[in-house]
Amino acid sequence: VEAWPIEAEASVFTTHTPVPAGNEIFHHDLVLKYLPQMASGMGLDEAGFLALANEEGAVAETFAMTPLAIRLTHRANGVSALHGSVARSMWAKQFPNLSESQVPITSVTNGVHTPTWIAPQLADLLARYLGRHWLQRVDDPATWEVMVSVPDEELWEVHNLLKRQLLTAIGRTDTNSPTLTAGLNPKALTIGFARRFATYKRATLFFHEMNRAATILTRSDRPVQIIYAGKAHPADGHGQDFIKAIVELSNDSALAGKVVFVPGYDMALARALVQGVDIWLNNPERPREASGTSGMKAALNGIPNLSIRDGWWDEGYNGRNGWAFGGPSGNDEVDSSELYQVLEQSVIPSYFDRDSRGIPARWVAVMKESIRTLTPAFSAQRMVKEYTERLYL
Repeated sequence: VEAWPIEAEASVFTTHTPVPAGNEIFHHDLVLKYLPQMASGMGLDEAGFLALANEEGAVAETFAMTPLAIRLTHRANGVSALHGSVARSMWAKQFPNLSESQVPITSVTNGVHTPTWIAPQLADLLARYLGRHWLQRVDDPATWEVMVSVPDEELWEVHNLLKRQLLTAIGRTDTNSPTLTAGLNPKALTIGFARRFATYKRATLFFHEMNRAATILTRSDRPVQIIYAGKAHPADGHGQDFIKAIVELSNDSALAGKVVFVPGYDMALARALVQGVDIWLNNPERPREASGTSGMKAALNGIPNLSIRDGWWDEGYNGRNGWAFGGPSGNDEVDSSELYQVLEQSVIPSYFDRDSRGIPARWVAVMKESIRTLTPAFSAQRMVKEYTERLYL
């Protein structure tokens, strides 16, 4: 009984997703069967104990873990500004006397560990212009203002080296696959899509209009290829079906070498992808992506994001550091149409229009802006400081 309020005052609850599978609920009978002593230990009767996890408006007698966590901690937060707003809307019924804007759930946007995810070759380049100790100042926006002075040709040279390394490594992953060994083109605009194959992340959205997707992928003058990697939860049959669909597309003779699914997804492959592709695609059903971090890892390597304005990208996108597309509510028709339009009208021309040095100056400007604006804002160093100062202290 004494520990309960002390622990609550010392604890912060971070809700990580609006997806139902991430907000677990259990039937009352199951809870009482496996936690028979917890109610008395907290000085409550069974009804009072079960009420701690009551989800207002629920039709069944359920023990909901997210309301329980909100009630038993002194602060709660989402993992991006947009997710904080979504969470306040989701759990507003728990606070019937407050307006939605007053619901006590704030947000601290996720960040990524820069030394783990940045390519060593790029880190060496940055050290020459930002100073040897730039990592200690990674979350300070002032550190990154000198990105504009980094020569275009040096950044582009490092990127092309990393891209060649990636394509070579992928070609070695399966020596029995002609798609992997012979099809990848180092001169093609290379789109990367690698993450957990949850259904709301819509891995196959690019192929929603198959004819239009094929037109983009098969132009000989401006070649485009797309690399997929990732895994589905063992119990997620729909996510597994997405992987099967991508593999079938990769084996289609009309798309040979244009669509590749790389098996064996792990941290090493993820690191190579966020360092070596040309652009990072993310197209979840808005607003179901609480934050997303793969795009942050790409951004700090100068890989522009091409993303739905969901999760972190809703606050990270500034109109110059990547591309955004899609509507407000996750409609496949609207989002795929806008994806094709942005690719055809902005992304592809920016990549293939070269100056007298053979450098895509407009593209490199987006790369620099991505590094300059997104690396400090979405670093783990910034995130930990924010949790400490705003929530724990």
